[in-house]
Amino acid sequence: MTQMVRAAVQTGPRKIEMREFPRPQVGPDDGLLRVEANGICGSDVEIYRGHMGMNRNPFIPGHEPMGIIEELGERAAERWSVQVGDRVALEVIVPCRACGDCLSGNYQACRFRKYGHGVTGIEVAPSLWGGFAEYLYISPTSVLHKIDKTIPVEIAAMYNPLGAGVRWAVDLGGVGLGSTLLVLGAGQRGISAVIAAKAAGASTVIVTGLASDRHKLSVARELGADHTIEVDGDNAQDVVETVLDLTGGRGVDVSLEVTPMATQPVLDALRATRHGGTVVLAGLKGGKEFPVPTDLFINRALTVKGAFGVDSSANEKAIALIESGRFPLEKLHTHTFGLDEVGLAIDTLAGDTDDKSAIHVSVHPSLV
Repeated sequence: MTQMVRAAVQTGPRKIEMREFPRPQVGPDDGLLRVEANGICGSDVEIYRGHMGMNRNPFIPGHEPMGIIEELGERAAERWSVQVGDRVALEVIVPCRACGDCLSGNYQACRFRKYGHGVTGIEVAPSLWGGFAEYLYISPTSVLHKIDKTIPVEIAAMYNPLGAGVRWAVDLGGVGLGSTLLVLGAGQRGISAVIAAKAAGASTVIVTGLASDRHKLSVARELGADHTIEVDGDNAQDVVETVLDLTGGRGVDVSLEVTPMATQPVLDALRATRHGGTVVLAGLKGGKEFPVPTDLFINRALTVKGAFGVDSSANEKAIALIESGRFPLEKLHTHTFGLDEVGLAIDTLAGDTDDKSAIHVSVHPSLV
């Protein structure tokens, strides 16, 4: 009898159904992951709401999966240098691994990729591409990374937001010894950027957030932020004025904008960055268009970069940070949910429930 696998399927905006799928058959080049946990990020919220990515319905969401390799083909084991029983994290992008971009290391730009973990429709065999499932199919060209099995599951599941912090602040922003950094947005990726920046030797890190983010700003300070700014409410401060005051009128070396949907932080980032500095834009705005004073780019000699996801190098560095135990990452994790609670988990991260304390939220399929 064929074993069936439970998974949470998104069929439309704010619609999640529990379904069962046949357990995939594994050949010499692929594998099967028993999902331990899948972290939730802001893009999951926007996809769940129907603001982006709805052309793939129905599909199994969850693009931050990690867990234990349950089955593995012989050639796959050799290619990935892993074995059954190892804990691994998977990247969302499943590249072709053969085109010019892939062979040059720029696999995120692969034009021939057909699939992705957490973004592929269930009509694509064997359906189990997303992390909100008991098991996940590892395709022959999936990108995976080993993680120490002794790390608590909810901490290991932070590899993606921490990878974003590493890539966006350090790899793209160039934050290093003595750098000053402004992070606009106090969610899990904003706080992860604080961790990455401090690990890289940043001298001053400033984080902005709403009054409703006060608990997040507090955690940001515990994890290394030197200053925090509330941008609304009774304690509201002007971001640009405050940053210039904190930097002696110079501005920061790097600004990283990670707020979802809001546009004012983009303008604040441009104006708070020093002449010749770098602005990294990572907060998706749902296709929203707004005027940007391009003269600022020219007259301030700014370098502006778009941050597309997390690459292999950043994930490896993030996992090394997790395994080092250097930072009390347990302060980031706030909520754990079971597979039947995917909708509630996403709403909790979004702040759409009575509980407004969420920072890092993960779904653990083994929980009932």
